[in-house]
Amino acid sequence: MSRGGKLIVFSAPSGSGKTTIVKHLLGQPELNLEFSISAASRDPRGEEINGTDYYFISTEDFKTHIKNEDFLEWEEVYRDNFYGTLKSEIERIWAKGKNVIFDIDVAGGLRIKSKFPEQTLAVFVKPPSIDELKIRLKKRSTESEDKINMRIAKASVELATAPQFDVVIKNYELEVALQEAQQLVHDFVSKH
Repeated sequence: MSRGGKLIVFSAPSGSGKTTIVKHLLGQPELNLEFSISAASRDPRGEEINGTDYYFISTEDFKTHIKNEDFLEWEEVYRDNFYGTLKSEIERIWAKGKNVIFDIDVAGGLRIKSKFPEQTLAVFVKPPSIDELKIRLKKRSTESEDKINMRIAKASVELATAPQFDVVIKNYELEVALQEAQQLVHDFVSKH
């Protein structure tokens, strides 16, 4: 893989606000960012579009890509439910002269940081509390109570990884978190 632009990783438990922060950053042209679309071995949900939200591929094809070492990072989140970042996705964005921004789970974010330590800014978005996380997930109304409880259990484990990231942004007040994230990313992409 060629060594192109910068990699900006945003990781957090579900409901922390990382997706909102990433969308805000993508709207800042001076940062020269493009979103890394992950591959997923599941069917699209709701309004999701292949090639925009995820690259939806079959479990069988996903396993073939793993064997061929086509992924920068990948994870089997639940049984036969895979997510990963294709190396070709990063190459595609770097070929455009852009920096790559990720909205990715904690394990994947740390793997990217370990492979490109100098080129990566790894940011952990921390929610005010587990209780607030649960409230935010319930407000979404997109998942069952069981799924929310699974995400909350996973969040406790993910929160423990925060010190392994370069920076922790506390998303207690969204406007403050957005400004902090924008300044961090601006400073990182500006240095050579």
